[in-house]
Amino acid sequence: MTQLQDKTGSGTGRPGGRALARLGLHMSDWFERWFPDAFALALIAVAVVFAASVAAGASPLDAARWFGAGFWDLMAFTLQVAMIIVTGYAVAIAPPVFRIISRLADIPKQPRTAMAFVALFSMLSSLLSWSFSLIFSALLAREVGRRLERADYRALGAAAYVGAGSVWALGLSSSAALIMAAPASLPDSIKAISGVIPLQQTIGLWQSMAAAVILIAVSMAIAYYSTPDAQDARSITAMGVTPAEHAAVPLPARPGEWVEHSPVLTLLVGGFGLWFLFREVATSGWQVLLDLNHYILAFFVAGMLLHWRPRSFMNAVSASVGSTGGVLVQYPMYAGMVKMMTASGLATAMAHFFVQVSTHSTLPVLVGMYSAVLGFFIPSAGGKWLIEAPYVLQAAKSLDVHLGWMVQTYNASEALANLVHPFWMLPLLGILGLRARDIVGYSMLQFVVHVPLVLLLVWIFNLTL
Repeated sequence: MTQLQDKTGSGTGRPGGRALARLGLHMSDWFERWFPDAFALALIAVAVVFAASVAAGASPLDAARWFGAGFWDLMAFTLQVAMIIVTGYAVAIAPPVFRIISRLADIPKQPRTAMAFVALFSMLSSLLSWSFSLIFSALLAREVGRRLERADYRALGAAAYVGAGSVWALGLSSSAALIMAAPASLPDSIKAISGVIPLQQTIGLWQSMAAAVILIAVSMAIAYYSTPDAQDARSITAMGVTPAEHAAVPLPARPGEWVEHSPVLTLLVGGFGLWFLFREVATSGWQVLLDLNHYILAFFVAGMLLHWRPRSFMNAVSASVGSTGGVLVQYPMYAGMVKMMTASGLATAMAHFFVQVSTHSTLPVLVGMYSAVLGFFIPSAGGKWLIEAPYVLQAAKSLDVHLGWMVQTYNASEALANLVHPFWMLPLLGILGLRARDIVGYSMLQFVVHVPLVLLLVWIFNLTL
């Protein structure tokens, strides 16, 4: 790998590497200039869906009413994501965990290896949990940026985000796969078509694992070869980001502050949470921890215990709250947009069209294209699957396509929109101190490679089933 590095330390290497680095810079500059702020983009998306709903036959008043009614549909999920950010951040900056992140950040010594390393961490961690990946990858990228002034902070941010747009849905937190494997979560309308599909027939397929390995290798290569040279890079300092240092918690000065610095109550309340989680796992199995409510409670308890003192934990929580602003404001808008898409029949019409023109060999490709497109307007993997599943699974059953592979086709293609959609970027951007336009140029570079690659993979592997 050192042969690929030039005298600056970033390494232009082979001509192909130079071309990809130049393309990455051009795309980053273009998007930084022309890409709107995430909130403005959400407003544009709502306007587009509103116009499409009216064009599909809905009245403007009905479309507006659907937006207002759907505005509240993701409130529980909005709070869950905000809590994921808060509790995940609190765990990550707890001294024992932050020392691990700091040691990981010390591993890469050159910008190119740093990009590949952060991308690899992002993707491997996303296979375990998308929420874990967003928080911890962002903190890792931030710490790497603080250590390597020659590393482009925008490219680091995109590398930290690549897991959410590539392989997360092929892993253990796949919403569609978990829904299909859980009888209690599976609507009767879908169960009547496919029945329960166990995880061995979705994320456990060797075809799914092979696709994940290929996507990881390609994504790392793109991150590595698109790294700007040192003279072109914009460091964390150049981007105007100054992460706050973790100040030590002062000793109590008044008797009333003693309880804030005592671990007794932390141990008591943390013990309650641990006992509950233990009982849940013993009753329902380890996969219950993938449920967002259980996941958040686990991180809440871990954060309290790792910080040891209530005052230290609350300082960490206070430091994380600013990162939740985009989530709290924009997620309800996307919920209203989803309501317009479903109530107007737009989503159903799109699904029917793709299903009707499909054959046994083309169904995965066409469903992949449809899922990727719809992902720009309904950025919720689980919710969108419930919309698509009845039509997609019925078509797969009629055309004798492997039902589990149909779920994985959805998973692999649905994630593509995430690479350029701000919805899932928001938690990561809040921690990095960046805007969507800062990283979307480099994530778009991943997107233009991933789209044909994913469609090719779902087509080829379908032929083996």
